Amino acid sequence: MKTPASLLMLIDEGVIDEVLRPLKSGKEASVYVVRAGDDVRCAKVYKDMAQRSFQKRAQYQEGRKSRGSREARAVASGSRYGRKQQEAEWKNAEVDALYQLRAAGVRVPEPYGFFHGVLVMELVTDAEGFSAPRLGEVELTPEQAREYHAVLVRQVVRMLCCGLIHGDLSAYNVLVGPDGPVVIDFPQVVSAGGNNAARTMLLRDVNNLTATLGRWAPELLDTWYGEEMWVLFEAGTLLPDTPLTGQFTPDERSVDLDGVRDAINDARELALIRQQGREAQDED
Repeated sequence: MKTPASLLMLIDEGVIDEVLRPLKSGKEASVYVVRAGDDVRCAKVYKDMAQRSFQKRAQYQEGRKSRGSREARAVASGSRYGRKQQEAEWKNAEVDALYQLRAAGVRVPEPYGFFHGVLVMELVTDAEGFSAPRLGEVELTPEQAREYHAVLVRQVVRMLCCGLIHGDLSAYNVLVGPDGPVVIDFPQVVSAGGNNAARTMLLRDVNNLTATLGRWAPELLDTWYGEEMWVLFEAGTLLPDTPLTGQFTPDERSVDLDGVRDAINDARELALIRQQGREAQDED
């Protein structure tokens, strides 16, 4: 394994002591398992702009605030300094979100610091101490699916109360630890109040979770938690512990129901196929 130069810098500065192994590599960053003293953590090394394949960055950055007026002007002008500043803001977005969400009680990994473009944070593990699996990699009972769905919907609510939307939430961005699901990967986090696509992204996040967990508990596919919480958020009445029912009556004149519910309809078909397969096994 070739150790990235940025991690060697962290070793030289005493932030970490050893790089144990690579954990995963994605379109935005590569993650490594590292040791810091007696603790095993993970280090997220963000890729430079030229190396990244994520194409819709501008849509996600709408509504984010620059750290100063000079930086804001530079970003708006598209200058070299502005592009560099925009890149720094993109990398800082996840760090800032993790600290804010962790303080608000959202189930996210604990951050330990941001050094030379590397985010050092908690390594989420399973009950045996191995790297926790993603939500899409585990088999669930209907009861577990309902429990995980309730937990994750509550995390989305708490994020929204912080003015944030994950923006790319799915079974690939949720780890399953001993105490339940943990939400990860926030570089594309969206400003709920400053992004014109905020509502669409929120509904997509919730529908993705519902579609995944609805495979195990099909009754979840008939819930409308995203729409319900958005209406409460817009009215200024959504609180971190606001009870939700999952019931919502959409205005079919103003809502693209086909677009919003595509994931749910697909999941419903998968759930029916799964149920028919189980019934066939029972008959055998």
